[in-house]
Amino acid sequence: MNRRNFLKTAPAAAGVSALSAAPAGATFATKIVRLNLQHTWTTTMSSSQYRDTLHTTYTRGGLTGRGEGAPIVRYHEDAVGAQKAVESVRDLMLSADPLQFAKVMAEVFKRVPGDWAGKAAIDIALMDWVGKKLGVPLYTYFGLDPKDAPLTTFSIGIDTPEITKQKTLEAADFPVLKVKVGLATDEPTIEAVRSVTKKPLRVDANEGWKDKEEAVRKINWLEKMGVEFIEQPMPAEMFEENKWVRSKVHIPVFADEACQRASDIPKLKEAYDGVNVKLDKSGGLLEAYRMLMIAKSLGMKTMLGCMVSSSVTVTAAAHLSPLVDYADLDGNLLISNDPFHGVRVEKGKLILPKGPGLGLTPV
Repeated sequence: MNRRNFLKTAPAAAGVSALSAAPAGATFATKIVRLNLQHTWTTTMSSSQYRDTLHTTYTRGGLTGRGEGAPIVRYHEDAVGAQKAVESVRDLMLSADPLQFAKVMAEVFKRVPGDWAGKAAIDIALMDWVGKKLGVPLYTYFGLDPKDAPLTTFSIGIDTPEITKQKTLEAADFPVLKVKVGLATDEPTIEAVRSVTKKPLRVDANEGWKDKEEAVRKINWLEKMGVEFIEQPMPAEMFEENKWVRSKVHIPVFADEACQRASDIPKLKEAYDGVNVKLDKSGGLLEAYRMLMIAKSLGMKTMLGCMVSSSVTVTAAAHLSPLVDYADLDGNLLISNDPFHGVRVEKGKLILPKGPGLGLTPV
């Protein structure tokens, strides 16, 4: 082997050299699970009656960690692609020391380009296993007090005014609601919600407004309708326009689609007041924790959100929720076939499970 070929292969060899043979009984499995929605779920990006998510299980030493990733079309991901990406690091998962989880996930990030929801499914399963091995809930591992978990909003997807009213009434136990907007029907949607409740509202435009003047007009109207803050009013790539919009409105503006990695956050401070961090965008708990720490260090507001997913991902995010100002962790409440019990919600308050790791139990 000449010097050039050696230098090409040396980094890969270094990553593998720390791995040992797979221990007896160690397994790593993936499965695509179809989650059925209670109502058709419509945003500016898509409309669907179900979502396919990728579930993972990591077993070693008699303990099993569970993970999940919810890929969406906005990030050019799907469950089949996520499964293929995750299966590509099976050798790593079977041979690495899971207690060196930071090193393991760094190697996963190096080997898997993109497919962030797939990486989240690995990270969550690994951290669930670690919590079980240590015998503590993950919020304890992160040094957090479960009593500090915030209220979660309940999301109202875009629909007809009559169905919007029905959805709002069904969310009677939630003291704060989140409403999806971003289409020509925004005013009728909010008016339908307001016709049946006076609760505080938070709004997510999902990049739906393409004209900055329209965005300012709508946000100022939303403020009069009792909206507390707005998420991602314009497309993420329209950074200067989002910056201009923020300078013309009075309620906080949060980055959602514009906030995907820890490296995004310092620049976002110029155009947004806060960030919405999701495990499926970031690649799991470890990166989400890093993102929240960076945002907090910059004086930005923080929120934990989720995709439509089961209690696996939502509970994982909930373990970090004592860190944040706001939570939108209701993806599991939007489906009819959740395979697990995990985080509970009592009058909007997130109640974290007491068991080790994620604290999940099968339905």
